[in-house]
Amino acid sequence: MTDIQEIPFTTIDGQQSSLGDLAGNVVLVVNVASKCGLTPQYEALESLYEAKRDQGFTILGFPANDFMGQEPGTDEEIVDFCTSNYDVQFPLASKISVVGDDQHPLYKELTTTIPHAEGDPEAFRSRLQGFKIDTTADPDVLWNFEKFLVAKDGTVVRRFAPSMTPDDPVITAAIDEQLAN
Repeated sequence: MTDIQEIPFTTIDGQQSSLGDLAGNVVLVVNVASKCGLTPQYEALESLYEAKRDQGFTILGFPANDFMGQEPGTDEEIVDFCTSNYDVQFPLASKISVVGDDQHPLYKELTTTIPHAEGDPEAFRSRLQGFKIDTTADPDVLWNFEKFLVAKDGTVVRRFAPSMTPDDPVITAAIDEQLAN
């Protein structure tokens, strides 16, 4: 198994990084999109980040255009959207793919480590299918705004369905538990 903290990615401003750069922090990894019905989750993500960042918590957003082309913009357009609409301060990565043949190695490791999300992803999957939208199967990411919780030591500890908002008590309790460790 690959050490998840060593898998490189590019930040949205073009710098090389990895989860290792965030070692010692609790990290919520989220695949994000600007034109999704779940896009308003940016507001709750930013509130969560602002409330807990001084305790050693961060959010790492990975823009991805994998689901119905809901993140079509360039990195520059994504930054502009996030800052002008949601005043996003948490770190963003350069746009990647979270599913398919070109799935980023970080997401391959995240989904392999925890192949099933909490929060009734089947209900969300059925809802999408009701709109005649093709969906993925586990262990793949189901949709935009799926969340992975990474402990201070780089262990992937929880995975939450896209329909679970960042301020869901289950998610905030899981973050608090990791911050206390």
